[in-house]
Amino acid sequence: MKFKIKKYKYAILAVAFSFASCDDYLDINDNPNNPTEAPLAGLMVNSTYESSQNTFRMGDIATNYVQYLASPNAASSSDIMEPVSYSGTWGALYNVMTDINDMILKAQAEEANHYEGVGQILMAYNLGLTVDAWGQVPYSEAFNFVTVTPSYDDDAQLYEEILGLLDLGIANLSAETSTSIGEDDFIYNGDAEKWVKFAYMLKARYLNHYSETGSYDPSAVLAAVDNGFDSNEDDAQMEYFAEQFNPWADVAIDNANLFLGGWISEQFIQALDGTTFGLEDPRLPLMVGATDDGEYIGTENGAGRGNAPEQGARSVLEEGDFYTTRQGPVLLGTYAEQKFIEAEAAFGVDKDRSYQAYLAGIRAHMTKIGVESSEIEAYINSPEVSMGVESFSIDDIFKEKWVAMFLNPEAWVDARRYDYNYEDFDLPANVNPDLNGMFIRRLAYPDSEVSRNGNNVPDVTLLDAIFWDE
Repeated sequence: MKFKIKKYKYAILAVAFSFASCDDYLDINDNPNNPTEAPLAGLMVNSTYESSQNTFRMGDIATNYVQYLASPNAASSSDIMEPVSYSGTWGALYNVMTDINDMILKAQAEEANHYEGVGQILMAYNLGLTVDAWGQVPYSEAFNFVTVTPSYDDDAQLYEEILGLLDLGIANLSAETSTSIGEDDFIYNGDAEKWVKFAYMLKARYLNHYSETGSYDPSAVLAAVDNGFDSNEDDAQMEYFAEQFNPWADVAIDNANLFLGGWISEQFIQALDGTTFGLEDPRLPLMVGATDDGEYIGTENGAGRGNAPEQGARSVLEEGDFYTTRQGPVLLGTYAEQKFIEAEAAFGVDKDRSYQAYLAGIRAHMTKIGVESSEIEAYINSPEVSMGVESFSIDDIFKEKWVAMFLNPEAWVDARRYDYNYEDFDLPANVNPDLNGMFIRRLAYPDSEVSRNGNNVPDVTLLDAIFWDE
């Protein structure tokens, strides 16, 4: 039954944007066979689906920078932190934000406040992905269809917009509604309470990004955490379906068919196999594939695979692991992440709370991906992990959060806030010389935007920090 429901959902996706049906469900115009306006349900389908896809798209970009993945080809541009034009991802982000803006306006006109609230939360989420990658971006003039060369808004002011959108979304979803959301919502199936929890979790995330600024307020972060997720059951995720695989599964399938990608970084393997920290992590075989010899061997970032063959000698993403199951989820926000946010925010004000949240974050992630309970207890009770409150450091939080955020774009935000200070975290081989021996801090603006809106595109380099990273 689960897959039948998912199949039905994907059918909605196709129908909602082909507008070929005469059914009352799509009867929104004078001529139902020639509609000019999308229904709320269709906009919700596309907005939730594409928000998940954008999580993958941005995660795919970040994986080399945080050394989850490494290119099998030496000196691959993203792996060595050269400027790359991500026009497709930029376009996908703005396409869905345009649809979300339409959904918000239509929901306001129809007094469908729960649709409006979800739209505001999804707008905050996608805008956050965009700002965290590029800094200043178009927003205030981006959706009016009059200005073809929109101005760029200040990144710090856009963060205020993000937080404001989350507050509005919480208010709309906390009120009674006459228009309920259903299976057109691919993330929570219309569960308003879970959407509110997700909004608070996102508030904690974005408020925590201020950690290197004078505006950081740990108490505000913790207040948001207190209203956020209660367990893994609240996680914001989209499970895929027979007609559309989890995109990370597609990466694994393509690699198996020799369209190479999804090769695991040496840094990630050594952090989990006991080389770097002296402790084997039971999550490793549930996250990545072994070689033909049953070993876990990574690829050095920037160096490529060398003399290794195309298959069998290096660890890669393999189909069927937690992150690469065809109908498995892409994770937008998790209880595990929230616990690590809590641990970081509480570290300077309540270290015992911080320590307990850190341990809970590890447990939540291990449970999420299917580690056996006995292995969870053995790992958590090891002295390398349960070092005690006095010996516990901020480095321990960032290390464990880095593992738990595998393939998620938020990991790159953490790496930059942490100044890439992970144990044995080295610059890639053949690194872009223009970085002067430093790690990348932002993406280059895409060529499509430079050619179309060049007079407004900010003049920045890959070393210019986003406002929260200064």
